[in-house]
Amino acid sequence: MSKKRDFLRKIVEDDLKSGKYKEVVTRFPPEPNGYPHIGHAKSISINFGIAKDFSGRCNLRMDDTNPTTEDTDYVEAIKDAVEWLGFKWSEDVKYTSDYFEQLYTWAVELIKMGRAYVDSLNEDEIKEYRGTVTTPGKRSKYANRSVEENLKLFEQMRDGVFRDGEHILRAKIDMNSPNMKMRDPLLYRIRQNSHHFRTGSKWSIYPMYDFAHPLSDYIEGITHSFCTLEFENNREIYDWLIDTLKLEPPRPYQYEFARLNISYTVMSKRKLLELVEGGYVSGWDDPRLPTIAAYKRRGYTPESILNFCDSIGVSKANSLVDVAQLEYAIRDDLNKKVPRVMAVLNPLKVVIENYEGSEEIEASYYPHDVPKEGSRVLPFAKEIYIDRDDFSENPKKGYFRLTPNQPVRLKYAYIIEFKEAIKNSNGEIIELRVNYYKNSKSGEDSSGIKVKSAIQWVEASSAKKAEVRVYDRLFKEELPRGIEDLNPDSLRVIKDALVEPSVDSDISDRFQFEREGYFYKDPIDYSSSNLVFNKIVSLKDSWAKKSKPNESKKEERRREPKKVQIDGEVTPMSKEEEAKFNRFKDELKLNFEVSNTLARDEVLSNFFLEALEYYSRAVTIANLVTNDVARELKQKESSHLKYSPKDIATLASMIDKERISTKIAKDVFEIMSCEGREPESIVKEKGLEQISNPDELLPIIDDILSKNSDNVKKYRDGNQKLFGFFVGQVLKATGGKANPKVANELIKDRLDSKD
Repeated sequence: MSKKRDFLRKIVEDDLKSGKYKEVVTRFPPEPNGYPHIGHAKSISINFGIAKDFSGRCNLRMDDTNPTTEDTDYVEAIKDAVEWLGFKWSEDVKYTSDYFEQLYTWAVELIKMGRAYVDSLNEDEIKEYRGTVTTPGKRSKYANRSVEENLKLFEQMRDGVFRDGEHILRAKIDMNSPNMKMRDPLLYRIRQNSHHFRTGSKWSIYPMYDFAHPLSDYIEGITHSFCTLEFENNREIYDWLIDTLKLEPPRPYQYEFARLNISYTVMSKRKLLELVEGGYVSGWDDPRLPTIAAYKRRGYTPESILNFCDSIGVSKANSLVDVAQLEYAIRDDLNKKVPRVMAVLNPLKVVIENYEGSEEIEASYYPHDVPKEGSRVLPFAKEIYIDRDDFSENPKKGYFRLTPNQPVRLKYAYIIEFKEAIKNSNGEIIELRVNYYKNSKSGEDSSGIKVKSAIQWVEASSAKKAEVRVYDRLFKEELPRGIEDLNPDSLRVIKDALVEPSVDSDISDRFQFEREGYFYKDPIDYSSSNLVFNKIVSLKDSWAKKSKPNESKKEERRREPKKVQIDGEVTPMSKEEEAKFNRFKDELKLNFEVSNTLARDEVLSNFFLEALEYYSRAVTIANLVTNDVARELKQKESSHLKYSPKDIATLASMIDKERISTKIAKDVFEIMSCEGREPESIVKEKGLEQISNPDELLPIIDDILSKNSDNVKKYRDGNQKLFGFFVGQVLKATGGKANPKVANELIKDRLDSKD
């Protein structure tokens, strides 16, 4: 753990020196309404770390005060996260619900003191009466109720006499306070017919965070209550409750630190729940999520997470941490630990024509700068596989791998030179014929041949087939707003990768696939008969490369000098571009950004206008061209596209007529891009037409609702956020073919019906 003296550790150190406390007791108090994420990892490392540094104790407490959102599955996920990070809580796991009786007793005491009252304003009125930061609030007329009336109403609230929202218990403090949190804060709310996962239906009222948090800290003997900065204004309530109730010392004090914000990441539980329940990810442990369970499944190590938390430090100023810093932490940790092996993700068969027999080549698992020992034997024979990207018939400048005129070294083995490329009827290379230099073996090379690169390979008969899941950042924007900023390329599954045989052994669960990145045996799907690897992180920051201008000049237009653009100014359009822009925006009713993109790109605008000749709905065609076609043109010339403007027009027509969804349209487009087939034939062959007939959808919806009766009850009890879950399940059950608009209406009808 960190030896740095951050301001929190300085506070603890001073308190111990002054004799304020004899022992440090901290706590980590998450609400069990979701899986813990990387932000929680920072809080875990602070609370447990400080307790460890000062030989104290840290409690794990579930803040289970909202039965509508909490679940035992989340409790287990939180416990697993703390243990995986290497910490152990003091005694048993604690729950705020263990203190419900004592908390209720203190609430009654506040009422008797005239410091709390039962309010009957509705939610909108409470908000209106609170005032603003510049205007004072107005106290509710119900604050004038007598102590006896308040006690009776509060007891009736507990007994389940009233409906949700009919009454609420509030502290009586100061409606003119400059700290709006102190304007008679809410202490208890009614939650009728809500089944708590521990107390069942015993309680009809539940304490609010501001009431339960400080008093639970006091019950447990917490000395230092560390919270993130958004709770800074709540500290005044924390102190008011303990002081007003005249609780005997020692008492806890709250201190705040900056929460963790990471680029290209969302950590709002609401947004994470939307991703999970909407089917945008495979679950809470999907390796693209920022949950601790997801990092664990992806292959991150506990040490890398803790080192990351240590590197960003503890401060009182909120800031945005570059996700590259987290990626560096795992890269740095694995570099010193994991064995290096060879894998071929995109195999191309190679026959070494002048090689006969077979041999075994010993190769170290670790480079010279990693102080670890270990080696394996690599089978070598006449037939091998290399990565398809390691051969080029028409290499660009700076390409140092195998070409018709350039030999290359097979790592740990021999130098080979090209002889012949075998192609299929489509002109695609399916096999290479090469020769090897017998006297060029690594470590024994006397050939005198100089090569500029060494490439990975696997021997054909001994290589193991593997599925490789290549994960990338889930969001394409540095500050993502939500699902609209999802990265469509965040997961690529390679079904037919090949790995060297030593990988399927007990040497390690994590490997560096040389020249590819760091990979992890999936802890759920991997077996000796089904090799599955998750990409943990690349060898270098690949996004840094993406952010640089593309230096390759694929088209003549990219060779032209770029117009200089000054920050705050827009490069002016030519007259021809301006005329196109006005037509696109005014006549065809395209939005500003799409019109601007098309007008400034001659290749895109020509493609768009040709597609428009086959189908007149300009908006849908324009969206396909400026998003999907434009992305393809960044990688290849327009003459190499495997589809025509007519095909794009057909695809747009199918979307507008709701024959296929926009999600399925993306899948169809990918097939068009790879195989050059017409969209009509793809949709018909694969049965991708959208299901819009209620008679087909209703049985599927009814089946899903019957299998998820608990969630149906929660939805009907008021948790309307679950609607996205049901929609996601229907889309999943239909392979994305359900018409979302029709499905939404049918699901809502079913859920709103009590039959």
